[in-house]
Amino acid sequence: MTATAVRVVDASALGAVLFEEPSAETTSVRLRGAALVAPQLLAYEIANVCLKKLRAHPALREAILLQFAAWGQIGIELVEIDTRALPQFAEKLGLTSYDASYLWLARELDVELVTLDRALARAATSLR
Repeated sequence: MTATAVRVVDASALGAVLFEEPSAETTSVRLRGAALVAPQLLAYEIANVCLKKLRAHPALREAILLQFAAWGQIGIELVEIDTRALPQFAEKLGLTSYDASYLWLARELDVELVTLDRALARAATSLR
């Protein structure tokens, strides 16, 4: 029996997949077959990505809302993280506390972080 890989997914990666951005296919491959985990913050960030898309493309409103609704069917486990050490962790890495929360969780679980955010990806690489 093989264990299912666990990966932390951030809003940039999930947004690309949900809203069919150019990097959706390669990102989907990285997520496929994994149990996905994210800080609870992901729900708010994805809602905000949806809002930005609605404002930028009002004629696509129905399609955007359908894409947004699909995220609940992906089955991402949203977890609360301990935020007490987050400001210093973010400061050390030159990240926002929001972005650092994804990396903190990936480190805590000792799993891969799937992100399209270049600064976040660099920070993750620097910690290996």
